[in-house]
Amino acid sequence: MSERAPRLLELADDELVLGWHESEWTGIAPTLEEDVAFSSIAQNEIGHARAAYELAAADLGTDADALAFDRRPEEYRCAPLVELRLLDWAHAIARRWLYEEADAVRIAALKADTDPELAGLAAKIDREEAYHRMHAAMWHERLRHEPRFREAVEELWPYAVALLPQELRPELAARTGLALPSDTLLQGKERGEHTPQLAELWDEMTSVRRSAPAGARW
Repeated sequence: MSERAPRLLELADDELVLGWHESEWTGIAPTLEEDVAFSSIAQNEIGHARAAYELAAADLGTDADALAFDRRPEEYRCAPLVELRLLDWAHAIARRWLYEEADAVRIAALKADTDPELAGLAAKIDREEAYHRMHAAMWHERLRHEPRFREAVEELWPYAVALLPQELRPELAARTGLALPSDTLLQGKERGEHTPQLAELWDEMTSVRRSAPAGARW
C-alpha cells in the first residue's frame, strides 16, 4: 500500500459512512430546511469520499467503487464516531459539530502536505466543507446551553478526539474549548476499532453491489 493510501482511505471511509448515516435524516428531519440541509451535506460528504477513493485507487491499482463497496467491514479505516447510528436530533447535531471541528483540523494538515495531489484534494474539500462548518456552528450556538445537547457532546467527545492522530488532538481541544479525555475514555473509540453498527450499515450499503457485482455503479 502506498504511503498516502491509508490517509486517503481514512478520509474517504469517514466521509462515506457519515454521509450515508446523515442521508437517513432525509424526510424525517425536524424542519423542512434541515431535511434539505442534511440531504445536501450527505451528498457532499459522499462526493468527497469518491474523490479520495479515486486518488487512493490510482495508487492501489483498483477503482473507487471497489474501495467503497467490495471490502469487508473490518477492512474499512473509518473512525467509530461516524459508525454510530444516532437516532435523536441532539446526538446527530452534536456529532455534526464535533465531526466538522475534527475534520477542519485534519483537512488543514492535509492542505499543508508536501504531496501536491493530496494537498489539492484537501483544498477542494475545504472549500465545500466551509458550508458544513457554518451549518454545524449555527446549531452549536443554538443548542449549546441545552442539557440534552451538552450531554450528547460530552458522550461523543472522546469519539471525536479519537478520529485524529495524537499530534492533532491538542489543536482540536483548543478549537472546541473541551479538555482532552483520558486514555480510559478513549478505549474502544480509536480508529481501527469498529462498532457493531458498521457491519449493519455495510450490509445495507453494499447490498446492491453484492447482488450485481459486475454492473452496479454509484
